[in-house]
Amino acid sequence: MPRMLDVSEDVRAEIGDEEADRLLAGENAPGSYDCTSCRTPGDSEQERTSTVLFVGEETAVLAFAHASCIPSQVVRVAEDQLQGAVRSITASDAADALAAAHPEQAVLGVTSGLVLIEGELHPALVVEPTAPVARPGSDGTTDEFLPLLLEQGFQPVVDVNQKPAQLPGWSVLVAMGQLHSVLQPGPGGAGQAAWWQAHQPLQVTEGWRAAANKSHTVLVFAAPVGSIGQQPREDLLRDALEKAAANGRLVAAAMPLAGT
Repeated sequence: MPRMLDVSEDVRAEIGDEEADRLLAGENAPGSYDCTSCRTPGDSEQERTSTVLFVGEETAVLAFAHASCIPSQVVRVAEDQLQGAVRSITASDAADALAAAHPEQAVLGVTSGLVLIEGELHPALVVEPTAPVARPGSDGTTDEFLPLLLEQGFQPVVDVNQKPAQLPGWSVLVAMGQLHSVLQPGPGGAGQAAWWQAHQPLQVTEGWRAAANKSHTVLVFAAPVGSIGQQPREDLLRDALEKAAANGRLVAAAMPLAGT
Protein backbone atom coordinates (compact mmCIF):
# COMPACT_ATOMS: atom_id res chain seq x y z
CA MET A 1 0.00 0.00 0.00
CA PRO A 2 1.39 3.46 -0.86
CA ARG A 3 2.49 5.41 2.19
CA MET A 4 1.68 9.05 2.98
CA LEU A 5 5.34 9.99 2.68
CA ASP A 6 7.01 13.31 1.93
CA VAL A 7 10.42 12.96 0.28
CA SER A 8 12.16 16.32 -0.18
CA GLU A 9 14.33 17.08 -3.20
CA ASP A 10 17.40 17.10 -0.93
CA VAL A 11 16.59 13.62 0.40
CA ARG A 12 15.83 12.35 -3.12
CA ALA A 13 19.18 13.69 -4.34
CA GLU A 14 20.99 11.78 -1.58
CA ILE A 15 19.20 8.41 -1.86
CA GLY A 16 18.50 8.44 -5.61
CA ASP A 17 15.28 8.41 -7.63
CA GLU A 18 14.92 4.63 -7.55
CA GLU A 19 15.03 4.35 -3.77
CA ALA A 20 12.79 7.42 -3.36
CA ASP A 21 10.19 5.92 -5.69
CA ARG A 22 10.30 2.62 -3.77
CA LEU A 23 9.65 4.50 -0.54
CA LEU A 24 6.73 6.40 -2.03
CA ALA A 25 5.29 3.14 -3.36
CA GLY A 26 5.42 1.68 0.15
CA GLU A 27 7.99 -1.03 -0.64
CA ASN A 28 10.70 0.06 1.82
CA ALA A 29 8.77 2.34 4.16
CA PRO A 30 7.56 1.19 7.57
CA GLY A 31 3.90 1.31 8.46
CA SER A 32 4.45 2.33 12.07
CA TYR A 33 7.50 4.21 13.35
CA ASP A 34 8.76 6.31 16.24
CA CYS A 35 8.90 9.97 15.19
CA THR A 36 12.54 11.07 15.21
CA SER A 37 11.47 14.53 16.41
CA CYS A 38 8.88 14.00 19.16
CA ARG A 39 9.58 10.27 19.73
CA THR A 40 5.88 9.34 19.76
CA PRO A 41 4.42 6.64 17.46
CA GLY A 42 3.44 7.44 13.89
CA ASP A 43 1.79 5.53 11.05
CA SER A 44 2.76 6.30 7.45
CA GLU A 45 -0.45 4.65 6.22
CA GLN A 46 -2.64 7.00 8.26
CA GLU A 47 -0.81 10.34 8.50
CA ARG A 48 1.59 12.46 6.48
CA THR A 49 5.13 11.39 7.28
CA SER A 50 8.46 13.08 6.57
CA THR A 51 11.54 11.15 5.49
CA VAL A 52 14.57 12.50 7.36
CA LEU A 53 18.02 11.41 6.21
CA PHE A 54 20.76 11.70 8.84
CA VAL A 55 24.14 11.85 7.10
CA GLY A 56 27.57 11.45 8.72
CA GLU A 57 30.99 11.33 7.10
CA GLU A 58 30.59 7.67 6.10
CA THR A 59 27.17 6.57 7.32
CA ALA A 60 23.60 7.56 6.43
CA VAL A 61 20.44 6.60 8.33
CA LEU A 62 16.92 7.12 7.01
CA ALA A 63 14.42 7.98 9.73
CA PHE A 64 10.79 9.04 9.78
CA ALA A 65 8.88 11.83 11.51
CA HIS A 66 5.39 13.24 11.66
CA ALA A 67 5.14 15.84 8.89
CA SER A 68 3.52 18.10 11.48
CA CYS A 69 6.74 17.96 13.53
CA ILE A 70 9.44 18.58 10.90
CA PRO A 71 9.62 18.66 7.10
CA SER A 72 11.48 16.06 5.05
CA GLN A 73 15.14 17.07 4.99
CA VAL A 74 18.78 16.01 5.09
CA VAL A 75 20.44 16.46 8.50
CA ARG A 76 24.24 16.51 8.81
CA VAL A 77 25.52 14.96 12.05
CA ALA A 78 28.87 13.82 13.42
CA GLU A 79 29.85 10.29 12.36
CA ASP A 80 30.37 9.05 15.91
CA GLN A 81 26.89 10.18 16.94
CA LEU A 82 25.36 8.51 13.90
CA GLN A 83 27.28 5.29 14.58
CA GLY A 84 25.90 5.34 18.10
CA ALA A 85 22.38 5.45 16.67
CA VAL A 86 23.13 2.61 14.25
CA ARG A 87 24.44 0.43 17.08
CA SER A 88 21.36 1.04 19.19
CA ILE A 89 19.41 -2.16 19.73
CA THR A 90 15.89 -0.74 19.65
CA ALA A 91 14.19 1.83 17.44
CA SER A 92 13.46 4.02 20.46
CA ASP A 93 17.12 4.02 21.44
CA ALA A 94 18.01 5.02 17.90
CA ALA A 95 15.46 7.84 17.97
CA ASP A 96 16.86 9.07 21.30
CA ALA A 97 20.42 9.00 19.95
CA LEU A 98 19.45 10.85 16.77
CA ALA A 99 17.49 13.46 18.70
CA ALA A 100 20.49 14.01 20.98
CA ALA A 101 22.73 14.28 17.93
CA HIS A 102 20.56 16.98 16.40
CA PRO A 103 18.68 18.72 19.23
CA GLU A 104 17.76 21.78 17.19
CA GLN A 105 15.13 19.55 15.58
CA ALA A 106 13.10 19.91 18.79
CA VAL A 107 9.67 21.21 17.87
CA LEU A 108 9.61 25.00 18.13
CA GLY A 109 6.32 26.79 18.75
CA VAL A 110 6.18 30.23 17.09
CA THR A 111 3.70 32.99 17.90
CA SER A 112 3.46 36.33 16.09
CA GLY A 113 2.45 39.57 17.76
CA LEU A 114 3.09 43.30 18.03
CA VAL A 115 5.34 44.62 20.79
CA LEU A 116 5.29 48.28 21.84
CA ILE A 117 8.79 49.74 22.27
CA GLU A 118 9.37 53.48 22.79
CA GLY A 119 5.89 54.32 21.56
CA GLU A 120 6.16 52.32 18.32
CA LEU A 121 4.64 48.95 17.47
CA HIS A 122 7.20 46.40 16.27
CA PRO A 123 6.40 43.06 14.59
CA ALA A 124 7.66 40.22 16.77
CA LEU A 125 7.91 36.46 16.80
CA VAL A 126 8.06 34.51 20.05
CA VAL A 127 9.78 31.12 19.88
CA GLU A 128 9.33 28.51 22.59
CA PRO A 129 10.22 24.79 22.30
CA THR A 130 7.68 22.17 23.30
CA ALA A 131 10.33 20.34 25.36
CA PRO A 132 13.82 20.99 26.79
CA VAL A 133 16.59 21.18 24.20
CA ALA A 134 19.78 19.20 24.86
CA ARG A 135 23.27 20.06 23.64
CA PRO A 136 24.82 17.61 21.14
CA GLY A 137 26.63 14.83 22.99
CA SER A 138 25.13 15.71 26.37
CA ASP A 139 23.08 13.42 28.59
CA GLY A 140 20.01 15.58 27.95
CA THR A 141 19.37 16.44 31.60
CA THR A 142 19.98 20.19 31.16
CA ASP A 143 17.92 22.52 28.95
CA GLU A 144 20.50 24.21 26.71
CA PHE A 145 18.08 26.18 24.51
CA LEU A 146 19.15 29.63 25.73
CA PRO A 147 22.92 28.90 25.87
CA LEU A 148 22.79 27.55 22.32
CA LEU A 149 21.02 30.71 21.12
CA LEU A 150 23.48 32.95 22.97
CA GLU A 151 26.27 31.18 21.10
CA GLN A 152 24.46 32.01 17.86
CA GLY A 153 24.43 35.71 18.72
CA PHE A 154 21.10 36.24 20.45
CA GLN A 155 21.31 38.64 23.41
CA PRO A 156 19.72 38.36 26.88
CA VAL A 157 16.69 40.59 27.33
CA VAL A 158 16.84 42.67 30.48
CA ASP A 159 14.16 45.18 29.46
CA VAL A 160 11.46 44.38 26.88
CA ASN A 161 11.18 48.15 26.28
CA GLN A 162 14.58 48.14 24.59
CA LYS A 163 14.87 47.04 20.97
CA PRO A 164 17.26 44.05 20.57
CA ALA A 165 20.37 44.29 18.39
CA GLN A 166 20.46 43.08 14.77
CA LEU A 167 21.74 39.52 14.27
CA PRO A 168 23.90 39.33 11.11
CA GLY A 169 23.08 36.60 8.60
CA TRP A 170 19.62 35.83 9.98
CA SER A 171 16.28 36.87 8.46
CA VAL A 172 12.54 36.21 8.64
CA LEU A 173 10.82 35.05 5.44
CA VAL A 174 7.27 36.30 4.88
CA ALA A 175 5.48 35.93 1.55
CA MET A 176 1.96 37.04 0.62
CA GLY A 177 1.15 37.80 4.24
CA GLN A 178 2.23 34.38 5.48
CA LEU A 179 5.17 33.47 7.71
CA HIS A 180 7.32 30.78 6.11
CA SER A 181 10.60 30.48 8.03
CA VAL A 182 13.35 31.96 10.16
CA LEU A 183 16.64 31.69 8.26
CA GLN A 184 20.14 31.42 9.71
CA PRO A 185 23.58 31.49 8.04
CA GLY A 186 24.25 28.29 6.08
CA PRO A 187 27.12 25.93 6.93
CA GLY A 188 30.50 27.29 5.94
CA GLY A 189 28.98 30.71 5.29
CA ALA A 190 27.19 29.47 2.17
CA GLY A 191 23.81 31.18 1.83
CA GLN A 192 21.09 30.63 4.41
CA ALA A 193 19.40 27.58 5.92
CA ALA A 194 16.08 27.27 7.74
CA TRP A 195 16.46 27.45 11.53
CA TRP A 196 12.68 27.16 11.86
CA GLN A 197 10.27 26.33 9.04
CA ALA A 198 6.48 26.34 9.20
CA HIS A 199 4.88 23.01 8.36
CA GLN A 200 2.22 25.13 6.67
CA PRO A 201 2.76 28.91 6.19
CA LEU A 202 1.29 30.82 9.12
CA GLN A 203 -1.04 33.74 8.49
CA VAL A 204 -0.02 37.04 10.11
CA THR A 205 -2.36 39.95 10.82
CA GLU A 206 -2.56 42.99 8.56
CA GLY A 207 -1.23 45.08 11.45
CA TRP A 208 1.79 42.80 11.86
CA ARG A 209 2.47 42.81 8.13
CA ALA A 210 2.12 46.60 7.89
CA ALA A 211 4.53 47.12 10.79
CA ALA A 212 7.02 44.67 9.24
CA ASN A 213 6.85 46.38 5.84
CA LYS A 214 7.38 49.75 7.53
CA SER A 215 10.42 48.76 9.60
CA HIS A 216 11.73 45.93 7.35
CA THR A 217 12.71 44.30 10.64
CA VAL A 218 11.22 41.57 12.84
CA LEU A 219 12.06 41.15 16.52
CA VAL A 220 12.55 37.49 17.45
CA PHE A 221 12.20 36.59 21.14
CA ALA A 222 13.02 33.10 22.42
CA ALA A 223 12.43 31.45 25.79
CA PRO A 224 12.74 27.89 27.19
CA VAL A 225 9.77 25.57 27.38
CA GLY A 226 7.17 26.68 29.93
CA SER A 227 8.24 30.35 29.97
CA ILE A 228 5.63 32.01 27.72
CA GLY A 229 2.85 29.61 26.78
CA GLN A 230 0.01 30.27 24.33
CA GLN A 231 -1.32 33.74 25.14
CA PRO A 232 -4.68 34.70 23.58
CA ARG A 233 -4.03 38.47 23.67
CA GLU A 234 -1.03 40.66 22.95
CA ASP A 235 -1.20 42.34 26.38
CA LEU A 236 -0.94 38.91 28.01
CA LEU A 237 1.92 38.02 25.64
CA ARG A 238 3.70 41.22 26.69
CA ASP A 239 3.22 40.35 30.37
CA ALA A 240 4.65 36.86 29.77
CA LEU A 241 7.67 38.33 27.94
CA GLU A 242 8.36 40.76 30.76
CA LYS A 243 8.08 37.99 33.36
CA ALA A 244 10.48 35.77 31.37
CA ALA A 245 12.94 38.65 31.03
CA ALA A 246 12.77 39.36 34.77
CA ASN A 247 13.58 35.69 35.43
CA GLY A 248 16.55 35.71 33.02
CA ARG A 249 14.74 33.33 30.66
CA LEU A 250 14.44 35.50 27.53
CA VAL A 251 16.79 36.24 24.63
CA ALA A 252 16.13 38.21 21.47
CA ALA A 253 17.49 39.50 18.19
CA ALA A 254 16.34 41.84 15.43
CA MET A 255 16.26 40.30 11.94
CA PRO A 256 15.62 41.84 8.53
CA LEU A 257 12.35 41.02 6.80
CA ALA A 258 12.74 38.90 3.68
CA GLY A 259 9.69 39.09 1.42
CA THR A 260 6.55 41.14 1.90
